[in-house]
Formats: sequence, structure tokens, C-alpha cells
Amino acid sequence: MYVRYYMTPSPLTIGPRKTIEEARQLLQNYNFRHLPVVDESGSLLGMVTDRDLRSAYPSSVLKEDEREQILARIQQTPVSSIMSSDNAVLNEFSTLDDALLIFEKRSVGALPVIDGNGKVVGILSSNDLLKAWRSLFGLGEKGSALISIEMQSDVRFLSRLVGLLEELDVPFTRLVRTDGSGREPAMLYLRINTFNIRAVRKVIEKAGFRIHQPEIDPEIS
Repeated sequence: MYVRYYMTPSPLTIGPRKTIEEARQLLQNYNFRHLPVVDESGSLLGMVTDRDLRSAYPSSVLKEDEREQILARIQQTPVSSIMSSDNAVLNEFSTLDDALLIFEKRSVGALPVIDGNGKVVGILSSNDLLKAWRSLFGLGEKGSALISIEMQSDVRFLSRLVGLLEELDVPFTRLVRTDGSGREPAMLYLRINTFNIRAVRKVIEKAGFRIHQPEIDPEIS
């Protein structure tokens, strides 16, 4: 669950003296949305996003001569003038949990990853994070299915369930337990690998476990 395994390593960067137009060309040519600004040693100075660039360029409703004047200034304006310098960062040993909390708190689309000397060694985008969680939870794996089982007070609940799956020779790859503190009841989410999910569900229920099916709320429907 470490960021280093899911980030884009050695990302595209730009120097602070490069112009806004040069930054725009880089993002456009490589279809990126975030560009770390670094010094000569590769240490992070700031970040520039496609939103920053759009804000720097003149509006299409301006008169032609006004637009030309602004565009001429942009050709000479360094990217350091529009970069954000108060950046949240990750390091290679940050976890995906760390990244998720920062994304939620800072509402950013990507986070630079730096080493112990402050040099940029990678970048983790929100899309990278989604792909990482997809991999960790096994979404899209061939023959995988997610079963929701309501928790019981039986202290041997988990061991009984695992023993049952072993008896059935049904491999399971992920197991997530919730405590019921949110809107959903206490639950065990089990990802199994089988092409006969209906038969497995029947055996699980026959053994005394309850497969969860949300009840329809008439006020919502």
C-alpha cells in the first residue's frame, strides 16, 4: 500500500524561469494536468496546474488588442509567478491511506512525491489512487465477486466462515470488516473467486451466515 508502487516515477517537471507558455505547451503535448516546478537540483519549488494556466490566459470576450497585449506578456512571464508554493507532498513510503486523506483535505488532483532531500521522484494523481484501490480490492479480476455478510456476535464468526470457504475450496482474496458506525450495519465484505457465485451464496446461508441485501426505503424510492 505504499505510494512508491503506484506513483508515476520521474515525472515531467519544469524550471521556475520557464515561461507560462512553455508550461502550457508541455501539459498540452503530454496530456498532463499537473506540472511540478523544480530548481536545478530537482528539488520541489511549487506546482502548476492546467487550471492555473487557464486563469493566466486572457478571456475570449476581450477585445483583440487587449488579448494580444496579455498574450505578449505571457510570453515573457515566468511560470514561478503563477505556481502554488504551499504544496502538500508525499514521500515514497507514504501509504495510500496517507494520500487519500490529503486528497480529501486539500482538494487537489495530484500530489508530488519527494525523497529525503526534497527532490521530486514521482507524482501521484487522484486517478492513480483510484487505480491503486481498484487493484487492492480486486475489482475486475476474472471470476471475482463481492459478498456482503452481516456480522454476528459469535466470537468464532470469522474462523467459521474461513473454515467453510476452505472446505468448499473457494479462494478468497480480500476481506474487509466494518463496525457499523456509519449508515450501514456491521458488515464483512468478502471477495471470492468463483464462477458459481449463486451456489456459494446458498452454502454460506445454509451454514447460518446472513447475506446482506439492502432494504428499499420507500421515502427514497
